[in-house]
Amino acid sequence: MTTTETVGGAARRAVQHPLLDKLAKVGFAARGVLYALIGLVALQIAFGGSSGEEADKSGAIHMVAEQPFGSVLLWIMAVGLAGLAVWQIGEAIWGNPKMRQRVESIARAVVYVTLVVSITSLLLKGKEASSTDSQSQDATRALFELPGGQFLVGLFALGLMALGVYWIHEGWTEKFMRDMHVTEPKARTTVVRLGKAGYISRGIVAIAAGVLVGQAALTYDPDRAAGIDDALKSLSETPMGPWLLAAVAIGLILFAAYCFAESRWHRT
Repeated sequence: MTTTETVGGAARRAVQHPLLDKLAKVGFAARGVLYALIGLVALQIAFGGSSGEEADKSGAIHMVAEQPFGSVLLWIMAVGLAGLAVWQIGEAIWGNPKMRQRVESIARAVVYVTLVVSITSLLLKGKEASSTDSQSQDATRALFELPGGQFLVGLFALGLMALGVYWIHEGWTEKFMRDMHVTEPKARTTVVRLGKAGYISRGIVAIAAGVLVGQAALTYDPDRAAGIDDALKSLSETPMGPWLLAAVAIGLILFAAYCFAESRWHRT
């Protein structure tokens, strides 16, 4: 047996270790905490209030940090999200036979690693997590500096909108349940409803963000690009007014409940 095969076998055993299974479930719950806080801030914005935090994951991290024993909770969340990232990498290498599913696993792993870095930077260095709005603007600015930058930003916008459509499709068709092992009928019905509302709400936010990035591409203005916070706020400027934002905010809170259901029933 070669050294590569030995290392590969050890890595695969590590990914399949029961401890990682438990950490991944903690990670699902940590994701639920973040979405619950995003939804609550968005709900406050819809009704004219403000918590002073961004309605995105960075704002949610700061809100957790400000609570009693917030640092302890953030460490638990960071460890859980790190476990979730490692599990997703294992899924990409050994678990998913289809290329699309492998790409999805890698994309999720990148998101979880980014969250872990944001949390640990706040805990160890006191460095505040940058908002998704500033991240989107920085990414857009970097793309504009490349050859064909305006076209690339346009593709980025289309990618965000396509992701939103994909999430809405996942929610409407209930395909998100393919890895959920809920055998009790009433519990399954509840989980399906939570996931459907959550995925559709996430899709609407992604489409809104894509529209704003598209406007940045058309106007050659990176400051018009947006992350979750500005995308949510833009929903209140539609003909439906703050009611659309409120509906999406409630959907995000329901998605948080679905994440907690994942921590119990999701296949790992």
